Amino acid sequence: MTTMPPPPATEPPRRVTPGQAGSAHLRPDIQGLRALAVALVILSHIGVSRFSGGYVGVDVFFVISGFVITSMLLRELSSTGRLSLREFYARRAMRLLPAATVVVLATLAGSWLYLSKVRFADYVGDALSSSLYAANIRLALTGTDYLSQSGPPSPFQHFWSLAVEEQFYLLWPLLLLGSWMAARRYAVALVLPTAVLTVTSFALSLFTTASSPSWAYFGPHTRVWELGTGSLLALAATRLEKLPARIAAPATWIGLACVLIAACAFDEDTPFPGYHALVPVLGTALILAGGCAPTRFGARRLLALRPAVWVGGLSYGWYLWHWPLLVIAPTALRGSPELPLLCALMAVALLAAWATSRLVENPVRFHPVLRRRPGRALGMGAGLSAGAVSLALVAGAFPPAIDSGVAAPVLQNALRTAPDAEGRLTELLGTAPARLPSNLTPGISEVKSERSTLYRDGCHANYTSTSARPCVFGDRDSGKVVVLFGDSHAAQWFPALDRLARTRHWRLVSLTKASCKVATVTTVNEHKPYRSCDTWRNNALARIGELRPFLVIASSSDAGTLADTRLDPLREWTAGYRTTFQRLTATGARVVDVLDTPWPEADAVDCAASYPLRLTTCATDTAKEVRDPVHGKASRAAAASSGVTVIDPEPWFCAPDGDCPIVVADTLVYRDESHIAETYAQAIAPVVGDRLSRALAARARAEGETTG
Repeated sequence: MTTMPPPPATEPPRRVTPGQAGSAHLRPDIQGLRALAVALVILSHIGVSRFSGGYVGVDVFFVISGFVITSMLLRELSSTGRLSLREFYARRAMRLLPAATVVVLATLAGSWLYLSKVRFADYVGDALSSSLYAANIRLALTGTDYLSQSGPPSPFQHFWSLAVEEQFYLLWPLLLLGSWMAARRYAVALVLPTAVLTVTSFALSLFTTASSPSWAYFGPHTRVWELGTGSLLALAATRLEKLPARIAAPATWIGLACVLIAACAFDEDTPFPGYHALVPVLGTALILAGGCAPTRFGARRLLALRPAVWVGGLSYGWYLWHWPLLVIAPTALRGSPELPLLCALMAVALLAAWATSRLVENPVRFHPVLRRRPGRALGMGAGLSAGAVSLALVAGAFPPAIDSGVAAPVLQNALRTAPDAEGRLTELLGTAPARLPSNLTPGISEVKSERSTLYRDGCHANYTSTSARPCVFGDRDSGKVVVLFGDSHAAQWFPALDRLARTRHWRLVSLTKASCKVATVTTVNEHKPYRSCDTWRNNALARIGELRPFLVIASSSDAGTLADTRLDPLREWTAGYRTTFQRLTATGARVVDVLDTPWPEADAVDCAASYPLRLTTCATDTAKEVRDPVHGKASRAAAASSGVTVIDPEPWFCAPDGDCPIVVADTLVYRDESHIAETYAQAIAPVVGDRLSRALAARARAEGETTG
């Protein structure tokens, strides 16, 4: 047993722990505060907008943990004059590891069965880091943005907060013991090291939140101050017990209000932790401090209600189970992750927490032999961690199958050699594979990162850019200028047009900007009017006028919200498209408006990875593939009055029976939830070329008839 010697007999240990009334282990209000914290986290995670900042519940947990654990250590130091690190870590192992191991293994099994097969290797890595309490470091290194996920999150992601705590407690007992021993000569030494650590960590949090958000959120160095705040409260608890009621009671209510205000006012756009974390952290500190001197009218009475105390006792298990169920269960049930289903899943998670507490946690935690023999408890903890790691490695060695083992026709070759490319594409759409082919091109793990020259050369303007810098491709010496104009849903056609430009000797000029619509309207971006788009669009239209192209191909996504919500959407979008089309046709160019492509119901690549042998699960029908019909109606109406040709690309993505598959022949159709995969766009270039030729010929005939 690792112990530290007691102080000399001539100098009895100082009593610095809370008295009986205020000691952390006798305070039911702390259990109620735990219940509030986990409830806020869950409400945030299931998408209750009123509690968009519910992630601050984790910060509440950190402060509580620092207060409770430090109080426990101080009681041991006060009563025995020594600190057994062996017993401390044995207690941590008995408290945390049994339930965590069960959840890790259950989550890994659920991931193997139901989640993305392509991501399974990542999930194995997440399981390993979670079992070793290093999940936060893994997430920080990979640059995960906890508050703004672009793709499906890991079902192990919530283990980051447990990792932060355990990393803190690796060193905290030693620091506290050193402070205790130094305090025999200098009283200030008991508090000073903790105060310095807390202030330093808070300063790092402020700096890192601005410079590296992932490390700020997940890094232990930026979270220690929250645990340190709780520890400082524990060190001051004997004095806090003497607070007068007129101060203690309002402090608890003010603290509770701070936590709730943060949960309601913060959202995914709030820079966090940084100085914003002061609100829930100081709020929790006020609740704990005021609760040290219980009064009739404090928030302690509310938090100590029996239902809250019961939920607080299950908060650890509820936190562990809620996230894997949220990530895995909707996919397993093939249900839409809507609020009623998510609420039901959270009830199941609470039931699982109760069962885990009764069947796993408490039998181990209160086992008489393990409590008397910390060496055995530590051995049990090491065995559980080693077992979880071994099973994760075994699972990684036997990943789930991700293809049918059968090759499909090569789409690019099939369309290039077909006499009727569009007819051949229609055939292939109608016979789309139900399983991923063995020759999928590109591989499902590469398609998301595949980008055309347009992106690699920095020719797609970002959100802040206002400069319409044209990039030239194809036959750069040709006098036949073709302009591609619009947002990323125009840029997705670049691989097809670049191939056509090289074979037809066009000088292809690209003018595209992220989320910037063709229509002359002001939309919303990042919760504010997208003014840089308005400026860029005006500059781009002026540049097109200077280029005098013979053809302009315009396209943009149907996603987009008007900045002024008081306006009639159909009328404003129609007027906006008409303004743009008239400026384009005034250049003398033939203008083709390509309507938005069909949208899959979810991220197509992740769906294919989750259901590689049941791709029909991921297919969309034509009744659901339009993101917003207002945009299509508006652009058609504006085109009809402006002499603009409209091309609807739906037949290039959906079979005549209405099914819109995500894999055609050997090629993935999409690279995410809306954009065409680069390889698919390039493969259907012959179809695009034929359709453009027919459209231009029809327009020429119409103009000739009008002239005649």
